[in-house]
Amino acid sequence: MTTTAKNPVPTRPLGATGPVVSALGLGCMGMSALYGESDRAESIATIHAALDAGVTLLDTGDFYGMGHNELLIAEALRTAPAAAREQALTSVKFGALRTVEGGFSGYDGRPAAVKNFAAYSLQRLGADHIDIYRIARVDPDVPIEETVGAIAELVEAGHVRHIGLSEVGADTLRRAAAVAPIADLQIEYSLISRSIEEKILPTARELGIGVTAYGVLSRGLISGHFTRDRQLGPGDFRGFSPRFQGDNLDHNLDLVDRLRAVAEAKGVTVAQTAIAWVLAQGTDIVPLIGARRRDRLAEALGALDVTLDAADLAAIEEAVPADAAAGARYPEAQMAHLDSEH
Repeated sequence: MTTTAKNPVPTRPLGATGPVVSALGLGCMGMSALYGESDRAESIATIHAALDAGVTLLDTGDFYGMGHNELLIAEALRTAPAAAREQALTSVKFGALRTVEGGFSGYDGRPAAVKNFAAYSLQRLGADHIDIYRIARVDPDVPIEETVGAIAELVEAGHVRHIGLSEVGADTLRRAAAVAPIADLQIEYSLISRSIEEKILPTARELGIGVTAYGVLSRGLISGHFTRDRQLGPGDFRGFSPRFQGDNLDHNLDLVDRLRAVAEAKGVTVAQTAIAWVLAQGTDIVPLIGARRRDRLAEALGALDVTLDAADLAAIEEAVPADAAAGARYPEAQMAHLDSEH
């Protein structure tokens, strides 16, 4: 089975106005929060391995571990070879409000808050600019025009290079793009999360906005490594995710078994097949890989060597049809915060 990329990581432009980035980005959230315990040394080694392989896009959020993730990335970049460090691009989400206990208490997109969040992120990252900056979820009390306008002012000041968005619907995407150039929309997109295909993705393409797709393995659910008897540890938010519950989990893992048959016929892994499917949906889409370990990173990079022809794509669609998954992608309370779902 293919486990490593045999060729240098190719690049893709991030929309019409964004930077050129590696065709796969590294999502760093799990190195700090929401998936249970993590290994700091292995996390840094994984970031170094990604940079060494040619991955240039590092995605984080200032609320991942309440700043822990940005500090981790700063340490990894500080200890990486200069050439790799200079090629790295940071994509930062902001706006999520946290409690001392680790809960979430809303979002803040007020212009003054935007600039405050950015100041703290720059300090934690040890950087003079953030490459792509975006609010994690739309603040329902603040017009998106005001939030994007504040980021645009940070761009003018040289503190931010490009403006991004996260989990917004087509109408909000248009409103934001009317204020300032938008490089990309970060949104969940995978074989079992395809709602963006109806309106959001066509709108992004019409406007020249790229897509950074997170959840391409649906938080490990369609990675081929998640088992029915797996016990999730404390702090792992998948324990509250509808797709990982009871009959939903059994149904979804049945889909994975069907996908496994397609993957094995090609001599690749389930994860590589799922990632390759997202890569095949358009050169304007950059999947984010949430690898926390070097072996998982190596497997994900192997997807770059997987070519899916029309017959392969048809077989994948037959194994995992659109809307085949059981359960919503987030608990109900979190779904309510998704502008993309309204």
